[in-house]
Amino acid sequence: MRLAIVGAGAVGRSVAELAGGYGHTVTALTDSGSAAVDADGIDVAAALERKREDGQVGTADPEDALDGEYDALVEATPTTLGDAQPGFGHVRTALERDRHAVLANKGPVAERYDEVRELEGESAGAVRFEAAVGGAIPVLSTVADFGPENIVAARGVLNGTANFVLTRMAAEGLDYEHVLAEAQDMGVAEADPSFDVEGTDAALKCVILANVLAQGERTYRLDDAEVEGITDVPGSALELAHEDGRTVRLIGEVSGDGVRVGPRLVSEHGDLAVGGTTNIVQLETEHAGRLNLSGRGAGGPETATAVLSDVGRLPEL
Repeated sequence: MRLAIVGAGAVGRSVAELAGGYGHTVTALTDSGSAAVDADGIDVAAALERKREDGQVGTADPEDALDGEYDALVEATPTTLGDAQPGFGHVRTALERDRHAVLANKGPVAERYDEVRELEGESAGAVRFEAAVGGAIPVLSTVADFGPENIVAARGVLNGTANFVLTRMAAEGLDYEHVLAEAQDMGVAEADPSFDVEGTDAALKCVILANVLAQGERTYRLDDAEVEGITDVPGSALELAHEDGRTVRLIGEVSGDGVRVGPRLVSEHGDLAVGGTTNIVQLETEHAGRLNLSGRGAGGPETATAVLSDVGRLPEL
């Protein structure tokens, strides 16, 4: 397929670099202020080299990419809350042109899910967003295979930064601030880590999953979730948990009672006690018991594989 990739951060760059190996052609790549556009396929390596050297991927306007030739728009701009712009507008443009939209951006399907589905219903294009929930972990495709009506609940560790911090606090007996500074030095945590450590990122993923499982019976947004982060978890709590054979993880939960995210006590040797930046999602099924899906929930190449898997599942236009 011909791909227009909006966003040249870690995920957008990785999608562009890997697309050819999946048999796709990149016809456009944008950053916040420029674009490289060619209906016959851009030179991805040259565009990314220009980005490194000059700070821009090309000389065209980003709007030229949205108006150009493509079969699927890959939305890889940063997640925003509330009106979910500009990501929502990009998705709307693609669908109104009867093109597909594949999202790594959580905003549109966490904050405006019903509107996205309405636009999809009026379009020849389809919307896919596996990468917005679990990075490389095939959560949504597994739900689709089983049927959302056969999934009764979901829970898991859905943020690598928070999990790294809690893992290090427990293993080394260090306090939160010390481990957070270490994570920032290593590049595991952002300079402003609030999105991760306050539980917002995990909550957005759970909201998206809740929307899929609800099958249109209701729509969830971030405001509907009960969210507590890890910033107030003391090292002493992890020490006491260890004495009882348990540890603390930031757990997101989706059930008939709604969406909740917060620190929870789990068995030190249980499935939910994944270490480092690893993520895990548990699906409780109607007839097949519990399914554990675990892997890398973030990272450029990892998330790009989910995007490109979604592209591979799209119908021909």
